[in-house]
Amino acid sequence: MTIKERYARVLSFFEESMPFPETELRYDTPFQLLVAVILSAQCTDKRVNMVTAGLFEAFPDARSMASVSADDIFPFIKSISYPNNKAKHLALMSRMLVEEFNCIVPATVEQLLRLPGVGRKTANVIASVIYNKSAMAVDTHVFRVSQRIGLVRKAKTPLEVEKQLIKHIPEKLIPKAHHWLILHGRYICTARNPRCHECGLRAYCNYYQYRIRSKQKTTSLKV
Repeated sequence: MTIKERYARVLSFFEESMPFPETELRYDTPFQLLVAVILSAQCTDKRVNMVTAGLFEAFPDARSMASVSADDIFPFIKSISYPNNKAKHLALMSRMLVEEFNCIVPATVEQLLRLPGVGRKTANVIASVIYNKSAMAVDTHVFRVSQRIGLVRKAKTPLEVEKQLIKHIPEKLIPKAHHWLILHGRYICTARNPRCHECGLRAYCNYYQYRIRSKQKTTSLKV
């Protein structure tokens, strides 16, 4: 199977099985999504949603969050990973939004990357989800799933994965593909014990073809 054929079949499967994928982070505004994505670094969406319920009630927008210190933010997010650093990032990020962007979340990856606490993955999520741009955010799920399936080859960094995916996925599908790979990795192609028996991508997946079937053949040869 050529790489072009693999992409075509994988994308077709996702379009049929998951036509309207979306982030599982809860938010009402671009600012709130930006906060949630910053908090989601090395933390589950479920935990972030539990934290942001109270955080957004206290500080629903950039101006209200910019008016307080990291010490005021910390109690709301202390149960997630790296709360001290993230509280500092949120305070500084909010102030920059107020002072330099008139409280409007930037639309370009380059501008987003200027914000404290915003790395390339976060910037791509905002550009994709809020502004529907062809930006591919690569988190641990996207990194793992794209390589297991065989969509990406010999990629050692998230940026290398991002470049290969963008090269082969049609521009209009990139915002969806980001969610497809994340959700597939979260619920089917899990890091440990992937649920291959439930996966509709088995026929197109390198991991299944070369790892799972080889184990089955080895088992069948044992007496």
